[in-house]
Amino acid sequence: MNTPTRYAHTHSPLGRILLVGTDAGLSGLFLADHARAPSPEPDWLADPGGFAHVRDQLDEYFAGVRTRFDLDLDLDGTDFQRRVWAALRAIAYGQTISYGELAARIGQPTASRAVGTANGNNPVSIIVPCHRVVAADGTLGGYAWGLARKTWLLALETGQPPPVTLTDSRAGDTPSAAASAPAAARTADA
Repeated sequence: MNTPTRYAHTHSPLGRILLVGTDAGLSGLFLADHARAPSPEPDWLADPGGFAHVRDQLDEYFAGVRTRFDLDLDLDGTDFQRRVWAALRAIAYGQTISYGELAARIGQPTASRAVGTANGNNPVSIIVPCHRVVAADGTLGGYAWGLARKTWLLALETGQPPPVTLTDSRAGDTPSAAASAPAAARTADA
């Protein structure tokens, strides 16, 4: 029996986040202003007060006190994608690795492009930390949420003050001014 898909929105220093999940776990975490963010389907149930455990852990992460997430996930992907996403979760907080190194970690050292594609299709960014993967030369490479947000997340994780007003060439790629707001000041809405 399929469990209903629930959704809620929450605020973060990076912008408004859409949370999606089932009773089995979190299946999506999307910036609401991102081009790839889904719109709630007609059969999804709005759950404005739901996802408390996800919200709490995100608040702790953005406050710099949580370095690892302990959440049930219900991810839809191919076997290859799931292997990549599991390997992403093994990258230590504040560390980065290259796409090639990630490919080697899953036993497919020549699959760095496919690893990059799986990385870009990660439905729960931050929880599965795809922002920790960089180009072989150490430059940032890409990031579905934009390089400004990737820079912000990496700065947070390395103890540097995250930039508040970085911009990128893509629209909607500016972390919000809420970046300096305390977690308690953020509120949830449907």
